Amino acid sequence: MEVEPSAFRLAAGCFPTGVSIVTAEDEQGERVGVTANSFVSVSLQPPLVSVALARSLASIPVFERASHFAISVLGEGDETLAARFASRGANKWSDTLWEPGLRGAPLIEGAVATFECERYALHDGGDHRILLGRVISLASAPTLRPLIFHRGAFARLAAPLPREQRPGA
Repeated sequence: MEVEPSAFRLAAGCFPTGVSIVTAEDEQGERVGVTANSFVSVSLQPPLVSVALARSLASIPVFERASHFAISVLGEGDETLAARFASRGANKWSDTLWEPGLRGAPLIEGAVATFECERYALHDGGDHRILLGRVISLASAPTLRPLIFHRGAFARLAAPLPREQRPGA
């Protein structure tokens, strides 16, 4: 029995994820970036992360060749930024505040967390390429709330219930 892609997407969308922008530079210093919700930590020792990037991306050759890349975890209120980096042909870098990481990969300013990585491995993942990176630098703003993607739309975390209002309290 074959799983229909639309049914798979619908079922996978039941799992809420964070939203990030994955960036790199090509050999001429041109920046590329794409919105991804497939970012995940993989290992603590060594510190490894992975992200799945669609083979159909115009920028996939840059990510395949880059020795370094960065992941910026977006926060609440970054929906427009996420949508811009998810769009084909958009001028993604206009009005985007960023700074170069240690190895040149762009880091989005104001992100909840940033991870600069050296490429550790690149794997086949069907219609995606799985980019595995060794984290060489990171930063986080623990007071910022992340942007969430759930069932095909951006979402926000609910405010935590006060202890006295929690079930069983």
